Amino acid sequence: MAVTAGQISELRKATGAGMLDCKKALEETAGDFEQAVDFLRKKGLAAASKKAGRAATEGMVTASLSANGDKGVLLEINSETDFVAKNEKFQAFVKDVADHILKASPASVDELFKQAYIGDSSKTIETLLNEAISVIGENMQIRRFSTFEVKGAGAVGAYIHAGGKIGVLVEATCDNEAAARDERFAAFVKDVAMHSAAASPLYVRRDQVDADVLEREKDIYRSKARETGKPENIIEKIIDGQINKFYADICLVEQQFVKDTDKTIQQYAAETGKTLGTAITISRFTRFVLGEGLEKKESDFAAEVAAAAGL
Repeated sequence: MAVTAGQISELRKATGAGMLDCKKALEETAGDFEQAVDFLRKKGLAAASKKAGRAATEGMVTASLSANGDKGVLLEINSETDFVAKNEKFQAFVKDVADHILKASPASVDELFKQAYIGDSSKTIETLLNEAISVIGENMQIRRFSTFEVKGAGAVGAYIHAGGKIGVLVEATCDNEAAARDERFAAFVKDVAMHSAAASPLYVRRDQVDADVLEREKDIYRSKARETGKPENIIEKIIDGQINKFYADICLVEQQFVKDTDKTIQQYAAETGKTLGTAITISRFTRFVLGEGLEKKESDFAAEVAAAAGL
């Protein structure tokens, strides 16, 4: 099949492989993106196990937390330019919407639009958005949000990186309310959120990893190991070791804590729990990267790919 410059460009961004290698991978896999990634990895041309997000648009990710730390919101609102994203009026609008979501608890963006704004019940959030667009002079989109609320003893924490380029919301629970309200517990949850912003985990723990994801990794490791000529029983032992490293890369509790690489996040949780006299469990997290999955015009780069690939 004919491979387009756009397909090569996307595969190159996701894997870091060369343009001609990407072109060959797509041709060999009939243009299937996921299979092309696996093709490159099996050839040792792409090492990444996590797919890179597509080109980011502008805007801001922010968080809003309740006073007692039992509820939190992570919100992304997009703008057309970085200039507007740095505008104080835009930032104030984003904060107002996050605070509204925290108190009004909409279930979706569609429901959010229809709600009366808590700061002025004569306006809906959709009206508020349209007014902000008129004042700021640029199109904006309330793209997505996530809300965590602890049931029982625990806390929600957040971390916003680089002025809103990355945001993380984390929920952790424990077995007594006194420990949950301790400032050291809150500091722990914020640390985990900060770590997640930097380390990009995909799951909290290994039992959450999809079986098909695991089998895909094993297939890739097996294919590469067989090229060494080792016997099958040795290959399976090699795979077991590589899968453990894979878990340590993508599972939050098994990652090395970025502020102290001598311990894992699970060990940090155990140490903090011992200090507070409680057992701590990291329940869930969500991580927003600004503009992840959204398109941005890159016509010059696509032309460069086309020229280099002889398309």
